[in-house]
Amino acid sequence: MKLKKPAVVGVASAAVLSLALTACGGGSGSSADGSGGGKHDKDATVNIGSLYEPQNLSNTAGGGQGVTEALAGNVYEGLFRLTDKGDVEKLLAEDHEVGDDGLTYTFTLRDGVKFHSGKALTSKDVKYSLERVIADDSQSARKANLEVMKKIEAPDARTVKVTLSEKSISFLYNLSYVWIVNAADPEKLKTTEDGTGPYTLGKWTRGSALSLNRFDGYWGDAAQNKQAVFRYYKDANALNNALLTNAVDVVTSQQSPDALDQFENNGNYDVNDGDSTTKLLLAFNDRVKPFKDTKVRQAVSAAIDDEKLLESVWGGYGKPIGSMVPPTDPWYEDLTGVDAHDTAKAKKLLAEAGYEKGFSFTLDTPNYDPHPTAATFIKSELAKVGITVKINTITPDEWYTKVYKNHDFEATLQEHVNDRDLVWYGNPDFYWGYDNPQVTRWVKEAEQADTTEQQTELLKKVARKTAEDAASDWLYLYPQIVVANKNLSGYPVNGLNSQFFVHDIKKS
Repeated sequence: MKLKKPAVVGVASAAVLSLALTACGGGSGSSADGSGGGKHDKDATVNIGSLYEPQNLSNTAGGGQGVTEALAGNVYEGLFRLTDKGDVEKLLAEDHEVGDDGLTYTFTLRDGVKFHSGKALTSKDVKYSLERVIADDSQSARKANLEVMKKIEAPDARTVKVTLSEKSISFLYNLSYVWIVNAADPEKLKTTEDGTGPYTLGKWTRGSALSLNRFDGYWGDAAQNKQAVFRYYKDANALNNALLTNAVDVVTSQQSPDALDQFENNGNYDVNDGDSTTKLLLAFNDRVKPFKDTKVRQAVSAAIDDEKLLESVWGGYGKPIGSMVPPTDPWYEDLTGVDAHDTAKAKKLLAEAGYEKGFSFTLDTPNYDPHPTAATFIKSELAKVGITVKINTITPDEWYTKVYKNHDFEATLQEHVNDRDLVWYGNPDFYWGYDNPQVTRWVKEAEQADTTEQQTELLKKVARKTAEDAASDWLYLYPQIVVANKNLSGYPVNGLNSQFFVHDIKKS
């Protein structure tokens, strides 16, 4: 899965086929030729402002959201790729066949693909890359999903054969998350790279910037710009100032809604309101008291006015969400009414659970926006029903170790970035510890379904049951606001799993 900032997750979810193949393009934020139809500069440097610097350069070693944003589709490619619109299309896989039993997948690799080191891509690299994702020490968001791979073979240089232990209707979707790396020198991949994408890694200055340079030996269409530089900022105000002063050309995800007026009322900028899959969660540790009690979780969820929180943080942007399922997922239903705000109901549930006088708990809170603001709001809301909240502010690295790895927490705030990550409620070992055997069965049956219709029906049941159990409190769905200079076009506008394709960005 992928969390918004820490080095994980993925769990989550992400928690999935069409379009003609070009190289690594995304959605377009403005006219094809930039502002006023001016001719774009193919040797331009595009400066990209972001709050999400990588932890390291590996997506199997806890690189976090930042490594996906900068490197996925830009430096590294997969057999398939997830487009900015959410479709899965062929990339390094030229073709594939599925056996009649649904367990055997045979992939034919695209010919003429080279790594940035000059080495030709072969099936051995793909085999290694797939095995790397499911290795014991892997922190890949897709590890749990891809452990269904029982055998991986490379019968010849362009053929990869994968045999599954059981059917997986999401197998190709999950493969879109797997970066194909050079198997010859894997130890360097935390600090250097050797991918097949349209850019090579230029220079990474920690705490400041990471540059990508157009790769002249790229197998596909050449990138529309010569260089892309991800510039990193500690807070949204600094990021917005960088955009206003032309230090950056585009902001990957606007995190300061109060600052939008200065861009919306300025003819030099485009403000794009795309589709997000990022959910802000109040995640309970369902293994420990008092949150192992369903009524307590329901009470806490009912006590918090999610719409008021969303309005206070985002104004007119974003939307309430009643489950882990964003509207772009096939199994979405509006479940916001299941645990709607109701202070009287919250008090009644607490009394029924034996906590008529309330209780206290510690809320582990990441130290970057909007978590501190949300934590303060939650503390105030829960005080109205007698619950005392102690806010423990921690760094992303501390969160990863304390909460995600060690499950040493009572409740926490966290953003889950990916689409289709509802399935993690079917994994009792996941960090929040929700364990409902029926939900686990439904999730497994959905993955082994013969049709997408069967999968959708089962996962709708999962969504409703987890909402009824208040497995977590899904506070709201983030907006995806990309702000860019008018002279820019071709940039992604949707917040799909935090990737940010730069190949098609044109600057005039």
